[in-house]
Amino acid sequence: MSQWSQVQQLEIKFLEQVDQFYDDNFPMEIRHLLAQWIESQDWEAAANNEAMAMILLQNLIIQVDEQLDRVSQEKNLLLIHNLKRVRKLLQGKYHGNPMHIAVIISNCLREERRILAAASMPIQGPLEKSLQNSVVSERQRNVEHKVSVIKNSAQMTDQDVKYLEDLQEEFDFRYKTIQSLEQNDKNSMLIKQEMLALQAMLNTLDYKRKEVLSKIGRVIHEIDMLMSNMLTEELLDWKRRQQIACIGGPLHGGLDQLQNCFTLLAESLFQVRRQLEKLDELLTRLTYDGDPIPVQRPQLLEKVNFLLYDLFRNSFMVERQPCMPTHPQRPMVLKTLIQFTVKLRLLIKLPELNYQIRVKATIDKNVSTVSNRRFVLCGTHVKAMNMDESANGSLSVEFRHLQPKEMKTSAGSKGNEGSHMVTEELHSITFETQVCLYGLTINLETSSLPVVMISNVSQLPNAWASIIWYNLSTNDPQNLSFFNNPPAATLSQLLEVLSWQFSSYVGRGLNSEQLNMLAEKLTGQQVSYNDYQLSWAKFCKEHLPGKSFTFWVWLEAILDLIKKHILPLWIDGYVMGFVSKEKERILLKDKTPGTFLLRFSESNLGGITFTWVDQLENGDVTFHSVEPYNKGRLSALPFADILRDYKVIMADNVPENPLKYLYPNIPKDKAFGKHYSCQPNEVSKPSDGGGKGYVPSVFIPVSKILNDSTEPHSPSDLLPMSPSVYAVLREHLSPTAIETAVS
Repeated sequence: MSQWSQVQQLEIKFLEQVDQFYDDNFPMEIRHLLAQWIESQDWEAAANNEAMAMILLQNLIIQVDEQLDRVSQEKNLLLIHNLKRVRKLLQGKYHGNPMHIAVIISNCLREERRILAAASMPIQGPLEKSLQNSVVSERQRNVEHKVSVIKNSAQMTDQDVKYLEDLQEEFDFRYKTIQSLEQNDKNSMLIKQEMLALQAMLNTLDYKRKEVLSKIGRVIHEIDMLMSNMLTEELLDWKRRQQIACIGGPLHGGLDQLQNCFTLLAESLFQVRRQLEKLDELLTRLTYDGDPIPVQRPQLLEKVNFLLYDLFRNSFMVERQPCMPTHPQRPMVLKTLIQFTVKLRLLIKLPELNYQIRVKATIDKNVSTVSNRRFVLCGTHVKAMNMDESANGSLSVEFRHLQPKEMKTSAGSKGNEGSHMVTEELHSITFETQVCLYGLTINLETSSLPVVMISNVSQLPNAWASIIWYNLSTNDPQNLSFFNNPPAATLSQLLEVLSWQFSSYVGRGLNSEQLNMLAEKLTGQQVSYNDYQLSWAKFCKEHLPGKSFTFWVWLEAILDLIKKHILPLWIDGYVMGFVSKEKERILLKDKTPGTFLLRFSESNLGGITFTWVDQLENGDVTFHSVEPYNKGRLSALPFADILRDYKVIMADNVPENPLKYLYPNIPKDKAFGKHYSCQPNEVSKPSDGGGKGYVPSVFIPVSKILNDSTEPHSPSDLLPMSPSVYAVLREHLSPTAIETAVS
């Protein structure tokens, strides 16, 4: 079943998450129509290779053309229209930057895998539960309702101001008419009655002025209360969800809803401002003793301007945090002289602002870091916000060509500090702009979440650990001295984030048994998840007992192993992975001989091994573990093929495959058959073919197990033997001689 078919079978709450990341940058109809073809391409590799990306983009357009021909024959007008629009988009938007579409599609496929993994997990962690709190959803609905009420109130007040203006014009006309009469005419009874009527009109005018000012005051108060309470909480919640999403958590939505609220409030405030200007205009034409306008209007106008300043400042935000396109799952880790992207957004979407706001990016503008390392941003660091580049028409700007460059220190050389010191050093990218609108000038400034600067890719794992720990532990968006005294983290939340690393990076999260093993490895004991506090040093700085590496380095090496060498097996759930030697024996001891499981090595970085159970002639159970396979050996031979072809030589010199059933009882070929690269190779004779009489060679992992020992004498006893070597031995030596040579 294709990945897209699995996505379509998800529950509605997960489908809503999928809907959030498909837009006009990569329309969902193309994902649907070309599902199998899209999934069969290596978009992640293309994201780092422009030539490959260009080929994939051209092939994608060809695929769209083929679909267009098909639907044209079916006369599906709507689909024809959409496909023509998509074709125009692909040719126009990505022709000059094909790697961008590769990054987008790669990210979409990865997010699909993460959502599928989350849907398969039976239990939500504490962080995810907090982000999906029903109270939060209720508050969102309340905010939207209140904004709608405020907008209606402002519009109704507009009608009151218009009525007041009409009433004053009538009063002004009648008053000037009387003033134009001769003195004798003014003494007539009719004129005296008119004067009484004018006095009544003036009283009505005074009442209406006070009423309008009161209504304006109420609208301003409602906006003030909404901004101070619920809207601020909504914005803080979104920023917290963004932090969590950056370290692998659930996707954060809701920014479009916030934009709608911010825009409607800004429109309402500008509407109120125009109403106050109209009152000032009416004041210049008519005033009187006790007139409320000159008393109340300046205070109301000052409050409106203050709320507009505050609203604009809060609306200027980083929509997508800094990230290198080459490492989309590692945002906020930036390498010197490597381009990164970052996207800014103004949540107040007014047509008057399109292309009128120029944003400038700087680094470490307002702070002095602990070390001597200083950076500047190279590339295009000033750009205008616009509504044309975003698929949803938001007022935004994306910087795509920024590069951090390290400046020389006063000593004349670049800073050269220890790896841990560098990767615990936080920096900030600041963005500044100015909004000039309707006589207001507002200076805006916002900053990215703290970033870590590295100068070598080898620093990336520890830098990412710093990003994880920071965003897990604090809501503070700008605590650059965080690692001077990093707080401990709750083990339950840390384990949840570790599971996210697997679901976001390799498409399948960790189950409770796997997390238990990691918890024991971190703490050295069985502990309660909810109460245990783990230190930063324990996570990333102190070596594991008896090892030369830290917990995080060990885990990161496993992630890299899965991603590059055993990804399909991991996604299928056939790699138990995180299980101790003691636990694996408990699991296997009562199983059928030949039952095996796959686990990650605890002593070798980035290694995977398999252990199987066997039974001796006397009925005793024995276990065999092969020496861990690392990335070097797995680059030469796919792991599924190793499991298929693996042989052991027993004392009678007959090679056989001891691996029969994947734990608990899945036939090996049923589990791994679809991942075999080809049919098993038989050792051929020279006459069977091959270039210039050579024997076609294949690699088959072979081990020797001695009868008088339940364990191999050394790791080399279970090293693989080339089949060509074994074939030559069988042709020229007796079984006894082979045994002597191997021994």
